[in-house]
Amino acid sequence: MSVSEVSLSIVVPCRNEADNIPLFLNALEEESESKFKAHNVSLDVLLVDDGSTDSTLQVMQEQASSNRSVLVNYISLSRNFGKEAAMYAGLASAKGDYVAVMDADMQDPPSLLFRMYETVSSGSCDNVATRRYSRKGEPPIRSFFSKLFYRVINAISQTEIVDGARDYRLMNRKMVDAILELSERNRFSKGIFSWVGFKTEWISYENIERTEGNSSWSFWSLILYAVDGIAAFSTVPLSMASVLGLLFCMIALLTIVFVVVRAALFGDPVAGWPSLICVVLLVGGIQLLCLGVIGQYLAKTYIEVKRRPLFVVAESSLQDRTNEKRNF
Repeated sequence: MSVSEVSLSIVVPCRNEADNIPLFLNALEEESESKFKAHNVSLDVLLVDDGSTDSTLQVMQEQASSNRSVLVNYISLSRNFGKEAAMYAGLASAKGDYVAVMDADMQDPPSLLFRMYETVSSGSCDNVATRRYSRKGEPPIRSFFSKLFYRVINAISQTEIVDGARDYRLMNRKMVDAILELSERNRFSKGIFSWVGFKTEWISYENIERTEGNSSWSFWSLILYAVDGIAAFSTVPLSMASVLGLLFCMIALLTIVFVVVRAALFGDPVAGWPSLICVVLLVGGIQLLCLGVIGQYLAKTYIEVKRRPLFVVAESSLQDRTNEKRNF
């Protein structure tokens, strides 16, 4: 690598992407040959296997040992730790002057990569992020809840999270190092990218469907991910629980006054049992809801206090090829 050559590391978290990885690497090689090489930029790709159950790891091994013009390395986690942990593992191992995060399913168009690099390397911003301006091809119910989530979290959080934002972005080394300083276990990268600050420019594009296979994100896993995001970047639910508790204490106090006055004026009839049960169930439900909200934050605190590692590496080509160089 020459003195003036710039390196760009591309982190690619993968789960069951055996069919997509070769297509993805072919597209990156085309970008490297047609654009990056002319500007003396070397690309290296770091594939992170997040506990895949298909032949993803085998494909990674084959691609890492193949004679590609783009240097390919891989990290295999010991089990499925989740995309957030896989991204962190990749960012922690990426050594490029600039680092990009992409998915291997071709929903993050490689054709945008050089434009993103030019923008960041010009010094006009610290990172270029991408967002979808449409959700064409996505199930309507999933689109509805996704939009609802962004409205809710932006209403209750001081950290702005752009609707339709993808994890696909390219950052300078300064921003990557700042992100790595946030070693929290309950990660929500869309919020973390925004929280660390730095100047961001956005690129919008139409939603692109997967090339091969199905997404590993189920509707339920997305709901849980949304809950993690809200708990990680807002304490408003705790405040709401406190407000609800205060409100129902006031209602209970007024109800006691009403019952005492009614008994003094009209006696104490037995009638009213159904309404009493309704009130008891309502108050009990609110109490359980508030306890559940508190429990979510307590659980997150418990996980952080244990300080378990974000991921465990089972195998990595970086151990054997740290000093290897590839001529372009």
